[in-house]
Formats: sequence, structure tokens, C-alpha cells
Amino acid sequence: MSRYICIHGHFYQPPRENPWLEEVELQESAYPYHDWNKRVAAECYAPNATSHIRDSARKMVDIVNIYSKISFDFGPTLLSWLQRHEPETYSAILQADSKSREDFFGGHGSAMAQPYNHMIMPLANARDKRTQVIWGIADFEHRFKRKPEGMWLPETAVDSETLDILAEHGIRFAVLAPHQALREREIGDKKWRDLSKHKLDTKNPYLCNLPSGRSIALFFYNGAISHGVAFGDLLNDGVNFANRLISAFSDEEVDAQLVNIATDGETYGHHHRFGDMALAYCLYHIESNNLAEITNYGKYLEEYPPTREVEVLENSSWSCGHGVERWRSDCGCNSGINPRWKQGWRKPLRDGMDWLRDNLARIYEKHMSGLVRDAWDLRNEYIKVVLERSDKNADSLLSGHALKALTKDEKIKVLKLLEMQRNAMFMYTSCEWFFDDISGIETIQGLQYAARALQLAGDASGSSLELEEGYVAFLEKAPSNIPSFGNGAKIYESVIKPALVDLPRVAAHHAMSSIFEDLPELADVNAYIIDRKAHDLQEADDKKLAFGIISVRSKITLEEGAINYAVLYLGNHDIITGVKENMEMGRFDSLKEEMKADFVTGKIHGMSALIDKNFDGHTYSLSELFKDRRTEILNKVFHKTSKELESALRTIYKYQYPAMQTVKLFRIPLLKYFYNNLEFALNADIFNLLKKEGKVDCKRLKALLKEAKSISVQPDNVTLSFIISRKINSIIKEWSGAAEDMTLVEDVFSLLKTLNGLSLDLNLRESQNVYFYVGRRLLPSMRQKAESGDRSAKRWVELFSDLEDYLKVEIE
Repeated sequence: MSRYICIHGHFYQPPRENPWLEEVELQESAYPYHDWNKRVAAECYAPNATSHIRDSARKMVDIVNIYSKISFDFGPTLLSWLQRHEPETYSAILQADSKSREDFFGGHGSAMAQPYNHMIMPLANARDKRTQVIWGIADFEHRFKRKPEGMWLPETAVDSETLDILAEHGIRFAVLAPHQALREREIGDKKWRDLSKHKLDTKNPYLCNLPSGRSIALFFYNGAISHGVAFGDLLNDGVNFANRLISAFSDEEVDAQLVNIATDGETYGHHHRFGDMALAYCLYHIESNNLAEITNYGKYLEEYPPTREVEVLENSSWSCGHGVERWRSDCGCNSGINPRWKQGWRKPLRDGMDWLRDNLARIYEKHMSGLVRDAWDLRNEYIKVVLERSDKNADSLLSGHALKALTKDEKIKVLKLLEMQRNAMFMYTSCEWFFDDISGIETIQGLQYAARALQLAGDASGSSLELEEGYVAFLEKAPSNIPSFGNGAKIYESVIKPALVDLPRVAAHHAMSSIFEDLPELADVNAYIIDRKAHDLQEADDKKLAFGIISVRSKITLEEGAINYAVLYLGNHDIITGVKENMEMGRFDSLKEEMKADFVTGKIHGMSALIDKNFDGHTYSLSELFKDRRTEILNKVFHKTSKELESALRTIYKYQYPAMQTVKLFRIPLLKYFYNNLEFALNADIFNLLKKEGKVDCKRLKALLKEAKSISVQPDNVTLSFIISRKINSIIKEWSGAAEDMTLVEDVFSLLKTLNGLSLDLNLRESQNVYFYVGRRLLPSMRQKAESGDRSAKRWVELFSDLEDYLKVEIE
């Protein structure tokens, strides 16, 4: 066959981790999920690993791992997050590459590498380009256990220097948009064909000869079909999608042709719901009807090497019609959501980041001098530690580069300088400039990386005040479209600086947490380890007083400190915490005895001032808790108030019920504040009932839903759908471990019958997957037993068939 199809998905999320904690914090805009990584994983990354193929009668034919049949790349920082938080999906991605290599594409894996943190490569200096490529390759080899053949460039942003660095490091090919080709010719020909006047044939690869004498193969995707997939309606129907791909072949050509498309991987499920299923059926339709051969870039390149060569349009990309201006100027490219907004903030932000990068480089070189042989070679190899954080790995890396045996403090200094450089690269992640305003979460993330780099620079050099002032001067020239934010400097002062974390703040976080729950002597607090040496807790009614001594150690820089603390909790959200490193023990013991005596005798007045005085003003309140913990504790703090409010509302409801029925009879609207309070109380009752472990009390749930309906209170269907989906998926997963017993399935029936009539948008894909695999494993034998007169088997088959209706899935 001379017709080939390759579909590429570029799967990427910007690094969202708090730079100090190395974990993604709560992102309210991703509701009902914890954060955007969680949401996109549920809507896209997991479904593509277990996508459903259904026939024309809507019966499920198979569940397939799409990644094994397409070409794909995943951002290294996203894979790191998936490994920690979505291990099943992460494993499926790695297995897909292995399967594509072994079963489908003749030893060529479908996964491509990616520069480490999605930096716009043409706007980076040569040193950062090199590290990005080295780190991207190292991350790929660490995960996929092979060398990458291809590398996807962030936003397909390209220049010759970047391609040369790729070729230097063994990358055989890259993928670009068709408008990024400047001119082309047959290899060996002297005459170029100007592509500003002619259309590029994207059905075969091209050779790109580079200034160094190296070369790299380039594939150019079909722009029209890719656009139709990403922004059109091609994912509404898998057959139409397949037919559109087939239509791109030329009947006049007898040589091999490759129709290849490329889009964001999130197109398949996140941007277009059920897009993964359209893709799965498209591939199934093409293969089952022998319309073309599915391939990947590596296999096609081996079989059909380039016969033509190309020169690229320097500083071009796939997502900006002005080259790479979207990441450094107000070029007019934006999301389209806020058409009147301007992006005048982009240039001063880019200028400020460049200025900061260059100053950080000077600090890095100066303070690495005398400690290591080559500071930049060390940075390139630091990825070995980033991939597997441990004292052993850090020692191994440093011993191979150090000019002498490093002291403990020198090791910490070197690690801080390396982390400074890591954050200096992360502050260039492309999404920081992509969207509409400097106050957006992606830009805030980049500013946090810059702040972390500044903090580490200060630790290494003794002071970063002048450096910070110089950087903020650039931010002052970066206007926000939102008046309350003002400009980048105000955002830095009001949003970024309060987010800074050091060892004392980690200690304060731990100390305040100890007021609300018992903590182990050795505890992990994100990127830190807490070793409790002493803890003394006093309680009186709802008031608490705690003292302690802890050791706080960073897992990243290995910095550690001994910290004393005192916490006074006066109920609700009223809490003050004092912390101090290496506090003189006599002073600490004296304070402890004085405050304990006052606390026992009820002399609370003045104790806050005592903490402030003895800890030299190093005090913290609930607002300094890390975001997830703060949310959790505030929920606990207000739980009692919430229950009291619910009780009061129920009392009012009970006594006013006859009047409310009269109001309903005469169609008089309830007073808005009363209605809202009732809505809050009823939804809280429903959610609390469903969140309980074990079997749901469907009788109580039915009563609550009936009550809500009687007074026209609308349940919160978004939250309810999310909770119910998780509940059912959890029950069905548990059932799969002992699927011969249908008790749990009957529990699901009871729950779904109770919810009948509600406009819920349930995501039961996990349950559908379990149902499919259990059916494959047990249904034939159960049917055989049922036909032989086995009553329990007959009942099993009946219930299994009923479950099919509830899950809206039908199997052969």
C-alpha cells in the first residue's frame, strides 16, 4: 500500500506546581476538580488510554489505547505529574509506546520527545536551548527506556539554531506547520521553489540542511484538516473524520503518500467532548476497510527518506501569524475571549525576564567558581537529580563535577544555585505570554518561578534586593487590563511576594496544622520533611496552646534548620503562631511556662503580644497556611457554624412549612434570602450523605430530593454529578474484584433509580470499562450456566443486562 496516515497529538500542560512546594495547589477555576491537571486528565489523558470503539448499532466493539496507534508527545513536566497523581494513565502511555514499537510500527515508537518546559526556543539563548533539549531527551530516555527519534518543538516555534541543536543531539526529525516552510527543491537541484507563491506538498518529509553541516528531516502537517479537527466539526463523527483524511490523497500520484495531521492532544476529549472516541473510530474505520495504512513518523521516514529539501521560515510558529511575536509583543494574537484587551504587558515582561536571566547567569557563574569544573555542564546534567530526588543522587552528581570535597554548606549552596537555574528556565514557559492578561494564572505561575529564582539568588549571594528592584522596574511597565491589578509590579507585590516560602513558614504551617489534628513525629509537607523533637499541647474549651521544636529539611536543596514555635488558638479562625530558628532554650522555656500559666488561669489577654515580642515579630496567621491546608482547616473551623446554620434553617422550615405550601399554592415566590438559605442547607445534606463511606442511604436521599422538589429548590447538579460519578465508579471498581456477587451492582441500581429524573451529567467511563472487561471474562460462562438451569447464574445475567442499560453501554 502506498497510502499512509499519521495522526499526531501534542499533549501538554504548563508546569502548575507551586515552585516552593513542588505540588499543584487548589485551582478554583477547574471546579469541580482540584486543579486543571486533574480536570484535563479526567477528560482527555485517561480516556485516550481506554477509548471506546462502538459499531453502527452503538455496541461497544473494543476498548483501545489510542496512544499506541498515533504519534504523540507529552510534556516532561506533565508526565512527572501524571506519574505521581495518575499512575494508571501514566503507565498506559509508556505501554502504548512499547506496543507501537513492538506490534505496529516495525521498531519505531510513537512517542516523541519535547524540550523540557515548553520554552519558545527561537527566543531563548543558545545555552538555554541546549539545556532544554538535553533535559527533554534525558527525561524521555528515563521514562520510555529508549532514545527519541523525533522532538516536538513548543508551539512548533523554530529557527535554524534550534534545529541544529536537535540534530547535534541525535534527533532525526521534527514536525512543523506548512506555512513554516520558506522554500523547497529536489535534493541536488540548484533552483529553489518559493513557497510564498506556491503551496507546499505535505505528503512527504523534507531534508533540512543546517549551517553546521548537519541535517534533520522535517514533516509538515496538513493544515486544513488539522484546523478542521481542532476548530471545526470533524470530531463529531469518526467516519467523516476518516473520509476527510482519505480525501487528501492524490489519485494521480503512484509514489507513497503520507497524510499527516497535528493538533493539541487535548483536542481529543478536553476541547471536544468524546473526541477520543471519534479518533478511535476513525482509526478503526480506516484499518478495517483497508483505506490506508496507519503509521508513525519514524517508520515512514525509514521506508521513505526525503527526496526534497527545505529551508524553514526563521522565527515562525503554528499559533502566531506574526512569527513568535505572541511571546514578546502586542501582536494582536490572543484568546479572543476579551477582544478589547491589549497585550502591551508582553514586551516589558519578556524584557524583564531576559534581564533577570542574564543577571542570574552572572551570579551562577560567580558563585559556582572554585566549587565545580564547569557550571553549565553541571546544569545540563542536573536533570539526573530532578528525575530522581535523593541525597544519594545529589551526592553522586556533585562528586563527579566538584573541584574538591564539598562541605555540607557548599553542597547546599550548589544545589540552590542549580535550583535557581531550573526556576530561571521555568519562568520562560510559553503559556506565560500566550493568553490575555498579566494577571492570568499562567503568567502568575511564571512570576512565581522568577520570585523563587530571586530568592535562591539571594541565598547564594547574600542579597537579592537590588536584583529584585531591577526586575520589578520592568514589571511596572507591564499594564494589566484589569484596573484593580494595575500592573505587573503591583501583582508581584500583592500576589507573588505573599506566596514566598522559607523554612520558618514551613514550620509555621506545620505548627498551625498540629492544632487541628495529631501529626506524626516524622511528616512530609510537600517538598519538606518535618522531624518533631518536642510538642506540648494545652486545651481549654475551644482554645488551644501549643509549643514545639522541629527540624525542617528541604528535599530539594537539602537545607535544614531547627525551629521553635508557639501557637495560640482562640477559636474560629483566630490563631497566631510564632516561629524562630535556633531560639535560645532558656528564653523559650521561660516563655512556655509563663504562657501555660496564663492559659490555665484564663488570662488570655496579652498572650498574642507575648508571642509577637518573644519571636521578634516572626508571627503567622491562618492566611499563611499553604492553600490546600488552609481550605481544609477553614472548612473544619466553619463546620460547626455551618451545622448550626443548617439546624436553624431546618427549624424555620419546619415551623413555616404550612405557610410555604400556601405560598407555593398561590405561586408567590419565596423571599430570595430564605430560598437561598434553604438551597444551601438541602444541598449540604445531600452532599454529606453521598460522601459517606459505604452504601448510600437511598431512602434518606429520596426524602431529601423530594423535599427539595416540593419547594422548587434545585440541587447543585454540577457538584452532584461529580460526586455521584465518583461514587458509582468506585462501587463498580470494587465489584470487579468479585464480579460473581451482584450485591454491589444492586446498590448502584438503587442509587440510580433514586436519582432518576435529575438532569445529571455523569461520567461513568471507568464503570463502562469495568463492565466491558467483566462481560468479556464472565458473560459467556454465566450464560452457559443460566441455560443449564443455574438460577443464580440466570439472575446474574439479568442484572448484568440491566446494568448495561444504566451505564448506557452495550457489548457483543
